[in-house]
Amino acid sequence: MQITQRGGGKTDNLGSLGLAKLSWRVQLLLCEDTPEVTTSVRAFPLSQANPEVKASGMAFPHSQAREKEAAEAMTTVEVLPGLYVGPAGKSGKAAERPAGVTALLSVDSEPPGEVGLEDVLHLEALDQPGSDLLSRLDQAAAFIDRVRGKEKGALLVQCHAGVSRSVAVVTAYLMKANDLPFEEAYAFIQAIKPDAKMNEGFEWQLKLYEKMGCEVDVTSAIYKQYHLQNLTERYPESQDLPKEIFAIDPNNIEKATNYELTYKCRKCRRLLFQSSSILPHDEGTGPPAFAHKRFSEPAPFHSNGRPGCTSYFIEPLQWMEPMLLGVIEGQLLCPKCTSKLGSFHWHGEQCSCGRWVTPAFQIHKSRVDEAKGLPAGALLSARKQS
Repeated sequence: MQITQRGGGKTDNLGSLGLAKLSWRVQLLLCEDTPEVTTSVRAFPLSQANPEVKASGMAFPHSQAREKEAAEAMTTVEVLPGLYVGPAGKSGKAAERPAGVTALLSVDSEPPGEVGLEDVLHLEALDQPGSDLLSRLDQAAAFIDRVRGKEKGALLVQCHAGVSRSVAVVTAYLMKANDLPFEEAYAFIQAIKPDAKMNEGFEWQLKLYEKMGCEVDVTSAIYKQYHLQNLTERYPESQDLPKEIFAIDPNNIEKATNYELTYKCRKCRRLLFQSSSILPHDEGTGPPAFAHKRFSEPAPFHSNGRPGCTSYFIEPLQWMEPMLLGVIEGQLLCPKCTSKLGSFHWHGEQCSCGRWVTPAFQIHKSRVDEAKGLPAGALLSARKQS
């Protein structure tokens, strides 16, 4: 694993901050402000570690190992120069923070109160799998970067116990700042802080963050599907849904994106959605995965013998709103001719390929026609002619 510090900030000497606790060898690349000057540092195995490092390994009886683990729990550690992660202090006083800390990033259900620091960012989040951290990760990374870029700037990222929410945010920062995959960034923090254990929901969100290139893109299909799943948890009865959940009806858009595919009702030619509203999914293993289900139409098969998708799964659009509010499942009808287009289910539906999609808003491919991409401005004239 190679970790390179980008920009003109502090040099991240990761090897000197606890990577020796790993039993495998890790090569680290340290870069000063001058790119040509580099130094390689190798972590040594546990067999050559000093007694303090050995104490965290398996050289002692299980009881002693558990005592060591308990002693290390609820502690604040330095992950990188000027970047600490740990639990919230009982009083928030400076004495409970590492010396030299100039800023605080709190990830908790409530603000930290008076902490005696001018630079404070609070991200409201419970330590629950459904809590949304993903949408705030770029903001947190920018804050950490700004503080560490200052002369003598040092930052503490804290949550209640210092093992889940704060660890998730710092892991995301390592991923973004050093181009690390999730598994490597998380393993690095766990080597320094053995009690670090984010919940499975945060792990999933960081993997989505990695898929988006460590940049939150609210227009991407990955983020749209994530946002819909979050809303399903927050509004289980699909009542009082926020207006923002419904994408703009393309029939009301004056100009189309350059060469974006459009889809119309096969019966009345009403414009229904654009290719940017399609939420792709990984293909499943086909009908055998859901043998108890019946399909209304046979699924096409690929050359490898696996069934293909007979529907488009899309984000909810404005013309669907009357059909979706207060209803868990139902049919999707054309807003002009009322012919059946497909179906929806807030708790998910199976695609013909076997993949389960949640929530599901599916339009059968046989009920719509795909129009080739139109240049910007052509959509309005095309609508007038139809």
